[in-house]
Amino acid sequence: MKLHTFAAVCAAFTTLTAGSAFAAEAVTAKLQAPVAEKTKFIAGGAMFACEGDTCIATAPTSQTFATSTCKTVADKVGPVAAFSGRKTLDEARLADCNAKAVAKAAGGAQLAKQ
Repeated sequence: MKLHTFAAVCAAFTTLTAGSAFAAEAVTAKLQAPVAEKTKFIAGGAMFACEGDTCIATAPTSQTFATSTCKTVADKVGPVAAFSGRKTLDEARLADCNAKAVAKAAGGAQLAKQ
């Protein structure tokens, strides 16, 4: 009897953990310009690793695919060309995501001219 109970608990645990692993699809931010060097930071509860023109969070949380996370990515490494996970951010949300990074870049260009 104990063996049957143990087997049932193991089966339930395996099902729950496997389901969670498959549900966590990577979130990818394609950047408008490549980063100068490999960069890592936390945004939306997940670790993003950036190399070239791509940042990937391979273990996202339920909050990782959000406009606020995209804004953090853009603030850290520059404007984002595409932000995707379970789906892709639409153009309006992507523009909102990049607003601060674009303004920051424009301000830097103004300082360089002075």
